[in-house]
Amino acid sequence: MAIWLLAGVSAAATLNPSKPVATRTGLVTGTLSGDRQVAVYRGIPFAAPPVGPLRWRPPQPARKWKGVLKADHFSQNCVQPLVHNLLPWTPEFMLRNGVSEDCLYLNIWASSRPHAQPLPVYVYIYGGAFTGGAGDVSIYNGEHLARRGIIVITFNYRVGVLGFLADQELTRESPHHSSGNYGLLDQLAALRWVQQNIAAFGGDPKRVTVGGQSAGAISVSLLVASPLAKGLFRGAVAESGSGIAGIPLKTLAQGEKTGEQFVHSKGVHSLAELRKMSWQKLTAEPPKGMRFGPIVDGWFAPRTPVEAFEHGKQNDVPTITGWNRDDHFGKTANAGAFHKRVRNRYGSLAAEFLKLYPANSSKQASRDRNRVSMYLWAQARARTAKTPAYTYFFTRAIPWPQHPEFGAFHTGEVPYIFDNLYRLPRPWQPVDHKVARIFSSFLIDFVKTGDPNAAGLPHWPAYDPAAKATMEIGAQCKPIPLASPAREQFWVKYFHSPQSKNAPFL
Repeated sequence: MAIWLLAGVSAAATLNPSKPVATRTGLVTGTLSGDRQVAVYRGIPFAAPPVGPLRWRPPQPARKWKGVLKADHFSQNCVQPLVHNLLPWTPEFMLRNGVSEDCLYLNIWASSRPHAQPLPVYVYIYGGAFTGGAGDVSIYNGEHLARRGIIVITFNYRVGVLGFLADQELTRESPHHSSGNYGLLDQLAALRWVQQNIAAFGGDPKRVTVGGQSAGAISVSLLVASPLAKGLFRGAVAESGSGIAGIPLKTLAQGEKTGEQFVHSKGVHSLAELRKMSWQKLTAEPPKGMRFGPIVDGWFAPRTPVEAFEHGKQNDVPTITGWNRDDHFGKTANAGAFHKRVRNRYGSLAAEFLKLYPANSSKQASRDRNRVSMYLWAQARARTAKTPAYTYFFTRAIPWPQHPEFGAFHTGEVPYIFDNLYRLPRPWQPVDHKVARIFSSFLIDFVKTGDPNAAGLPHWPAYDPAAKATMEIGAQCKPIPLASPAREQFWVKYFHSPQSKNAPFL
């Protein structure tokens, strides 16, 4: 078991949120949870507002304030479309507050009970396809995890065009000859804030774990691969995000080309004009098909995560990663459409695929593909990593009589791993509470020690090249095979073929 040394303190410490805590930028107070066991701080600035001349620049240090900041409410969220219900994601999965460019704030949940040693810290990065997401989402509430001995932090980072615009003029003004990835630089700024300030809240800056789901998981992979993130965390958790195929990343030149098209679509001729434009006008009616996200920018991301592991350039930390059974829940195609998609995606391997997965079995194909892809990712990682990786396959569907078709959908594991079932009005069963207890305990133990295993939990073996298996987390919690032998062999062949370039991320 990997054990990280604690930064010792001799006397028992308590955290009283009514008494000001000194951060590097000023004093803050918070609130107590209903049972008075958790101190909560909402809306602490970790960087300056990225507005005006700071739009499309790396985040700058937060401004110092006088007096005491009452951190008793969530901040506005970063600019994005306001969507509060998009099945299978009900309001509990969506942002709660409004939006603003002034959005770089974080939230802390920490035990208010006496503790003799600094507490380990879990910094969570939200998903949302890099076009949305927020730190105030109900199911990300860290209260239950904080009661069990870890500090939980959520925060906002810029998304969409405000977070990921690359442009030649932006590149020229950068001392690093880079542009784009501002949202990822926000994540770095939040992690640096934690290093500088979390001890004042009872946290241990030497035991920080970074985690995230979907786009948050991709962010975690990019942070693991980034030289700028060295020393900022000691563990990583990527929910629905790691596979041998990975997500394709544009180069800086490709990002700049998209940026040029965007600038022209707004009818302006300079960056200065674009910075003066209101965010409402800036984000209105984006050109069809144009999306903004992470790129290989030569600074934050000098290479892809796959390349970082190939060359041993990653931040080598213990890692948990996994997929949900129904992460891909697209509509079942008719036979004609199914066969056309198979031919386009699998080429010379299409006939073999169809023998293994006849029409209307695309869900099973997706499940097998994700498990094998994750195994091959762990295999590739192990060539240069000295730390363990733990993989899982989450299979418990949220009880939802009105929509059983969604199954164990994308993001459906989050209420379980945060132990937040009570935040969703669902007909929970005893097995759901059992799964939440086990999954959240795995997370807590990993944040504390770098190993999810502890007494009273099912044993979760680390990646082993000889054991072609992953940990099922659901009604049963035990290692399961990746796929049947014939199907596993097919996916290994596929991922080592040129056709795998067509592999979807989900």
